[in-house]
Amino acid sequence: MGRRFRGESQHKVDTKGRVSIPASFRRVLEASDPNWQHGDNPELVIVYGDARRQYLECYTMEAIEEVDAKIANLPRGSMARKVLERMFNGQSLPTTVDETGRLVLPAKLRKKIGLDGEAFFIAAGDTFQIWNPDTFNEVEAAEAEKLLEELPEGMDPLELLDGTGGL
Repeated sequence: MGRRFRGESQHKVDTKGRVSIPASFRRVLEASDPNWQHGDNPELVIVYGDARRQYLECYTMEAIEEVDAKIANLPRGSMARKVLERMFNGQSLPTTVDETGRLVLPAKLRKKIGLDGEAFFIAAGDTFQIWNPDTFNEVEAAEAEKLLEELPEGMDPLELLDGTGGL
């Protein structure tokens, strides 16, 4: 698997839906696109099909190929395969980063997450997410509060890396 995305940032979205991708994210997209060559625009897939999610999930080409392989291993005609094919194949947008380092987000996708004026990018391993900044702040605050309630008092979160954290 290619490199991992790291960090977060906020960028303006213009009226045509163009938004700059963080430069470090572009390097990961390039490194994780087997067809990319210097001077080319890296490809990625934006998945928007999970109606429960309030963000767009952006997959590197290596990451989406891994997902596609797992879907292909499911029994043909199974409900799991149908659901996942619809989400990852039908309700996704294959796209490229333009020559200025931007994505063009169609109106349908901007509307889905309420994106207007600003977009918040956050790394998620071999994917990254695009959020409405206000929505992200609300969800993040709620999740942080819940996590603090679930962590045993005095527990060091690094214990989770060893599998000894018990969450």
